[in-house]
Amino acid sequence: MPRPEDAARKNIDDALTTAGLAVQDRRAMNLDAARGVAVREFPLKRGHGFADYLLYVDGEAVGVIEAKEVGTTLTGVEGQTEKYSVGLPDLVPAPVRPLPFLYQSTGVETAFTNRLDPDLRSRSVFHFHKPASPRV
Repeated sequence: MPRPEDAARKNIDDALTTAGLAVQDRRAMNLDAARGVAVREFPLKRGHGFADYLLYVDGEAVGVIEAKEVGTTLTGVEGQTEKYSVGLPDLVPAPVRPLPFLYQSTGVETAFTNRLDPDLRSRSVFHFHKPASPRV
């Protein structure tokens, strides 16, 4: 029987693909498949659970997404993505720890927090960010 968040995950998968990320299951993970990769159900350090999606750019972890069913108040789950951002396993390469890019999404509504922003707060966004080319 489908879970309520399954519809959200289908919409999130579609939105991530539109943003240029390859969406993959953990067991079939291939970080060379695309510049940006979103890995579903990624296991974190003990006590931190599983990130619904761990986001990679150029082979390094940069963010997480928490999927919730439609109608969920996203500000209520910001703490969950914060917990995921600090729970990244030590062997996973990441340019910044804790992870800086935190999303909460129902597949219809998406909130984003950039932990590198001096005005740290959640903002509504209309799409997931695309992996950008490095500055030259």
